[in-house]
Amino acid sequence: MNRKVIIGALIAAFIAIFAYFSFTQIVPQEIENAPDWLTMQEAMEKVSEDDNRLILVDIYEVGCRFCRQMEREVYPSPTIRAILDRDFHPVKVNGNSENMMKFLGEEMQEKEFASKMGVTAFPFTVVLDPEGNVIDRRRGYMDTQSLSRFLRDAHQERS
Repeated sequence: MNRKVIIGALIAAFIAIFAYFSFTQIVPQEIENAPDWLTMQEAMEKVSEDDNRLILVDIYEVGCRFCRQMEREVYPSPTIRAILDRDFHPVKVNGNSENMMKFLGEEMQEKEFASKMGVTAFPFTVVLDPEGNVIDRRRGYMDTQSLSRFLRDAHQERS
């Protein structure tokens, strides 16, 4: 009996030490060529400076696989970055967060904003004009080609 307790304690200690060192080594990866995400308030201030850009709002959820895939693979692609840098101010909003944000002078939680935009699933992409009106919105994952077409159509619709 004494031997089983000692072996069990050693195994538990090994697992605890392994888990501790594993979790301390986890560092979020910096995504190369990722857009310079703004807050909604920063984007609204920038479009008010009369620069003919629209606001792209990426509404995501932390546990969403497709949201992470778009963040890692689609947004950093050279095609999407060129369109975003030229025609849009990109904003990222956590659709399930209780963090406060400001939109059109109104304080609200990020999840309230998502509800206001009509989010039914994640990821959800919205294009806003400088006055905060919705030009277009799309639910679900979009690959580079689909997002490129979506952004170009939204920009042309405004012009």
